[in-house]
Amino acid sequence: MREDKSPFVVSGDWLQERLGGATLRIVDASWYLPAHKRDPKAEYAAGHIPGAIFFDHDALSDATSGLPHTLPAPESFAASAGTLGIADTDTIVVYDGPGFFSAPRAWWMFRVMGAKDVYVLDGGLDGWKSEGRPVTTDTSLVSPAVFNPTFDERAVTSFTDMTQIVGEGRRQVADARSFGRFTGEEAEPRAGMRSGHMPGARSLPAGGFAANGRFKSLPELQKLVADAGIDLDKPVVTSCGSGITAAIITLALQSLGHTDNTLYDGSWSEWGSRADTAIATGNP
Repeated sequence: MREDKSPFVVSGDWLQERLGGATLRIVDASWYLPAHKRDPKAEYAAGHIPGAIFFDHDALSDATSGLPHTLPAPESFAASAGTLGIADTDTIVVYDGPGFFSAPRAWWMFRVMGAKDVYVLDGGLDGWKSEGRPVTTDTSLVSPAVFNPTFDERAVTSFTDMTQIVGEGRRQVADARSFGRFTGEEAEPRAGMRSGHMPGARSLPAGGFAANGRFKSLPELQKLVADAGIDLDKPVVTSCGSGITAAIITLALQSLGHTDNTLYDGSWSEWGSRADTAIATGNP
């Protein structure tokens, strides 16, 4: 791995050399917005990295929360991971189609549930295919495993926490949504939801962290974060539309050695849909 690259991101060469390893688990964590016009399950069936299993973000969430993609209970996540053949002690490599859209969310979920050896594939499946690497339509063989969860509740910010954070301004908030949604100039994709941002938040659009599907170098990430007004010596809460792309900022922060960060799991789906939350517009 290059010294100027994230320690949590692996190359196609790295992964291909390890295909078939006894403790390697490959996870297709593709998920898309309707605007992408891509079907992750259909794409997985049409061709995936040998040995990869499909990680369904919608199924692996708390269906009782009323919000999209919220974390399930640790026991529920562990049971699902075990059914997928993944143990907490395995080496886990997650990918999505373009490289850095939904894969970091799965990376974060596995880590927050206790897995230690978790990585994201640079370039995603699109890059893997463009390099002529092997894909298959074969069904991946899965042997049930035991995932022992060690849930890090400190890594997750609740709505109650978020109201206090915004009210007191005691933590920096980094918003991964597009700049237009952040300023309120673009409508939210979910009907009936206000646009804008939490007072005091900073805009850090998720699309800026990668170029051509490749995660940017550590110096580039550091500049991106600094230019947004985020101080790496202070705590940060990451947020987005539904908790998916906020994890891209989390990945960048942790790649830079920043450990005092949490992810607001309800994100704008929760904050923007309520009538009792403060919302700012424009660019702070």
